[in-house]
Amino acid sequence: MSTYVTAVLRTDEPPLMHEAVLEAVRLLKEGEVVALPTETVYGLAANALDANAVAKIFEAKERPTFDPLIVHLPHKQQLDLVADVPPEIAQTVKQLTERFWPGPLTLLLPKKPIVPDIVTAGLPTVAVRVSSNAVFKRVCSALDKPLAAPSANRFGSISPTSASAVMAELDGRIHLVLDAGASLYGLESTIIKVEPGSPKPLITIVRPGPLTPDDLKVYGKVKVATRTVVDEATEAPGQLASHYAPRTPLRLLSRPSDFIPEEGKRYALMSYRGEEKDGYLNLCEWEEVMMLSPGNGKLPEAAVRFFHILRRLDELGVDEIIAEPLHEHGMGIAMMDKLRRASRRP
Repeated sequence: MSTYVTAVLRTDEPPLMHEAVLEAVRLLKEGEVVALPTETVYGLAANALDANAVAKIFEAKERPTFDPLIVHLPHKQQLDLVADVPPEIAQTVKQLTERFWPGPLTLLLPKKPIVPDIVTAGLPTVAVRVSSNAVFKRVCSALDKPLAAPSANRFGSISPTSASAVMAELDGRIHLVLDAGASLYGLESTIIKVEPGSPKPLITIVRPGPLTPDDLKVYGKVKVATRTVVDEATEAPGQLASHYAPRTPLRLLSRPSDFIPEEGKRYALMSYRGEEKDGYLNLCEWEEVMMLSPGNGKLPEAAVRFFHILRRLDELGVDEIIAEPLHEHGMGIAMMDKLRRASRRP
C-alpha cells in the first residue's frame, strides 16, 4: 500500500474553503481519493466513473470489493446519469428526491452501464444520494462528476464524524482531508428501496439512518428490512455482519440483570442518558461512563454523539465496552442496528 503525507485543510473561512476545494478537485481529477465532510459522516471520495480511482478507496479502507459504495451526485437533476428509474415508481422517486435531496436519503435503483461494476460490487443496482454539506457540494459540483464516497475509515471500524477521526483511521493512506467540523447527523444516510404496491408503494428501509419510518410514511407503506447476518455480497453498504465495530470488544446489554462482571476485567459503559433509574450505572466500578444524551434521552442528540463516544471509549484500553440499549424508534432504530453489528466479532 502506498504511503502519503496526509494534509488537513480547513474550510471555515471563505479563502480557506476556496483553496481547499481547488486542491480536492485537483486530486480527484488526477484519480486520487480525498476525505470530505458530509452531513452524515466523513466520506472517502473518488470519481465514481473511474474504476481505477474507486479501487483506491477499497485499498485505503481495506474494504472487500463485494461491499458496494454509494454514489453521490452533484445535483439531483443528474439522477438519470447513473440510474434507471422504473416507470412504476417514478412518481414516488420524484416525490422523495424533491423532499429529501440534498440530504441523508440514499435510493437503491437499477444502475446504468456508465457506473463501473466495482462501485456496485457487480450488482444490478446502484445506491445514490445528493449530500447537503456545503463543502461536499462545492467539491462535487466543481468536479461535475458523481463521487463514490463510503465512510472515511478502515473497513468495519467506527465511522468518522470529524477530520481528526479520519486522521486516526487513514493518516498516511490518503493525500487530503477537508475539515468542516463535526458532522450534522453523525449517522450514515438512510438507504431505501422503492417497489410498486397497492394502494401505496412499498418503501423498504434497507439501512436505518437519520430519516425514520415516520419521515417516509407519507410516500408509501414503510417497513424496515429484517436484520440479517451478512458475510458476503450485499445489496447495500453497511450490511455486513461485523460493522461499525471498535477494536475493543463491545457487548449490547439488553437488561442490567444480564451483566455479571468478571474479576480482573476493566469495563466502560456507553450510557444512553446516564440515569441511575435505568439500572446500568451501578452494575460495577466502571473505568469510564460516557453518555449519548446526558439526562435528556433525546435520540437526535444521541445520534450526533454516537460514533464520537464509541471512538472515545475504544481509546480507553479497557477489556470490554458495555452498551445500554436505546429506544428502538426514530433514529434509535439506526443506532441499535449499528450496536448489534458492532457487537458481532469477525
